[in-house]
Amino acid sequence: MKAGFVSLIGKPNAGKSTLTNTLVGEKVSIVSWKPQTTRNKILGIVNGEDYQLVIVDTPGVHKAKNALSKYMMKSVEVGQEGVEVIVYVMAMDKKLDDSDMEYIRKYADGKTPFVIALNKCDEAQPSAIPERIVRLKDIAGVDSIIPISALTGKNVDMLKDRLLALMPEGERFFDEDMYTDKSMRFMVCEIVREKALRNLDEEIPYGIGVTVNKYSYRNNGILDIDADIVCEKQSHKAMVIGKGGAMIKKISTQSRQDIEDMVGGKVFLNLYVRVKEDWRESDFLLNQLGYNIKELKD
Repeated sequence: MKAGFVSLIGKPNAGKSTLTNTLVGEKVSIVSWKPQTTRNKILGIVNGEDYQLVIVDTPGVHKAKNALSKYMMKSVEVGQEGVEVIVYVMAMDKKLDDSDMEYIRKYADGKTPFVIALNKCDEAQPSAIPERIVRLKDIAGVDSIIPISALTGKNVDMLKDRLLALMPEGERFFDEDMYTDKSMRFMVCEIVREKALRNLDEEIPYGIGVTVNKYSYRNNGILDIDADIVCEKQSHKAMVIGKGGAMIKKISTQSRQDIEDMVGGKVFLNLYVRVKEDWRESDFLLNQLGYNIKELKD
């Protein structure tokens, strides 16, 4: 039996969350084309007959600008503690720049096996992959470089095999029927936030948080959920609601469908829009919205 933790790191939009979901075989992390989608450290659990990989999906590495982004970068640092392997996910549709090299050299410190996953390899020119490998292969501390497509699954089994080869012998950390450590309330918040990210204008989603106020089952098995979408400005509230309530209805319908798939039953979802100015700068409001600031500061 092999078991251990794998941390996925990389710049925003590299495909870490898609890779987590593909490895787990379930939707654990929300996915969006917009950067900095993942805000918390999320565990995805990959179970096999004789192994368990615990995937730590972390926020994209970036320069922190407010209390929320500082929390996100602290989550990245915490995500490296006590793991057996670090995987740096790099998108092949982006150029290799100095910041990539800086992050790789920082985390490939020789203390923990370090694997580079060249994601979106199916979108790259045929010559781009060997050229990228040549530039990376001699960096000290890099164990292996594997081209993959997290979206299509190409070479993901090859990556998983390498991760298993680097795992120690050990017992499972979680029951084998679990695929994440997060609560259903957390997953509901993430699903609603994903739909908001996908549907709203580019400048709004970064100022959006979601909190669940009610999560209860009726006697007939129907799940009732009340949730708040929190934004920073009154003008944003109007955009989230949309003309005649069209946008909030769209977000609600898409969210409910995903939540019903997750819980395997009927869901009644009520979404409300609240304004809390500058919540991303407030430790109190961040804690209210589920970002455990105290835990990362301790």
